[in-house]
Amino acid sequence: MLDLSLYLVTDSYDYTNEEFLWYVEEAIKGGVTLVQLREKFKSGREIYDLARATCELCHRYNVPFLVDDRVDIALAVGADGVHVGQTDLPAAEVRKLIGPDKILGVTAKNLEHALQAERDGADYVGTGAIFPTTTKVVTVRTPLATLEEINQNIGIKQVAIGGINPLNMHELYGSGADGIAVVSAIMKDADPQGVAREMRTQWTIGTQQ
Repeated sequence: MLDLSLYLVTDSYDYTNEEFLWYVEEAIKGGVTLVQLREKFKSGREIYDLARATCELCHRYNVPFLVDDRVDIALAVGADGVHVGQTDLPAAEVRKLIGPDKILGVTAKNLEHALQAERDGADYVGTGAIFPTTTKVVTVRTPLATLEEINQNIGIKQVAIGGINPLNMHELYGSGADGIAVVSAIMKDADPQGVAREMRTQWTIGTQQ
């Protein structure tokens, strides 16, 4: 069963590959339930090398591993799935390429996108940015009302993304989202295991109340 509770979306910043993998491993030890490799500014070979190493790491801990956008690299390294945005390959075509058993996530900033993603065979949609974000990916804020509207009208899972951290995540407890996708709050913290554990615990408790 796909567990989106604490979804780590990576950013390598200026880390070496060894430092990057340390962050990912520590985050997994802290309770991350799924990892997506998102690298917008590396070469294909650099992404492939990092994806292969990250995939091996995730599988060592039985955590699903996804690659953002690059279907070819995901298939080459044996990833568990792919996440695509609205300007990437169409989700329906990605589903054909990866087959029925791999995970397919699609960015959906509005209900129309979400419904189309569901029709195209997505397993979940990612909605955001919910809060201001410091990542290099260009984003537009998504109201909480849109997050809730999408959740109420689709039959697949939904993860919220964008500037989520331990201080603001409580605002999402009543949204119906199946989980939170986190980048900077984990990848920039000196104690990624500690902050991941804190966020996983908060999410579990907060969404059960």
